[in-house]
Amino acid sequence: MHPMSKKEKQPEEVLQEEQTTQASSPEAAEEVANPLLEELEALKQNLTDQEDKFLRLAAEYENYRRRSQKEKESAWADAKAETAAAFLPVYDNLERALKQETADEAYKKGVEMTMAGLREVLTKLGIEEIPALGEAFDPNLHNAVMHVEDENAGENTIVEVFQAGFRNGEKVIRFSMVKVAN
Repeated sequence: MHPMSKKEKQPEEVLQEEQTTQASSPEAAEEVANPLLEELEALKQNLTDQEDKFLRLAAEYENYRRRSQKEKESAWADAKAETAAAFLPVYDNLERALKQETADEAYKKGVEMTMAGLREVLTKLGIEEIPALGEAFDPNLHNAVMHVEDENAGENTIVEVFQAGFRNGEKVIRFSMVKVAN
């Protein structure tokens, strides 16, 4: 005689068999549940670790993006400053030419137009001349090469500019070379 399957067993027999299995199964259920709980805890810990790694990676990427943006802006500002600094001797020469007396009006007009064009280009690049004449001396903007006692001028007042200074925003490209009174 072969054993009967659950389908062939009577309902009472199936119920009695399940009760027997359940009666002996608290230990068995605990044996099955413990590894499952441990596996579940391990999976939860793994998920937490992966979330932490993801958040750190996202933060690192955001920092990298910001740093790259700042470096890009800084590189652009430095390039503008270096380019402007290369043209400043031309500016100085044009300024000297404008101060010289000449009988040739066409020549004078040409130099004035060239200087106006150079000033316009510098302005478009965001390069501005540092105000100096009549201003208070600021060692962060001005380079004092001479000192004079002058009762008509206030203390630490710039009375003469030998060479114009320029800046791009807060960055000084070239300091103004000045004479300071008192």
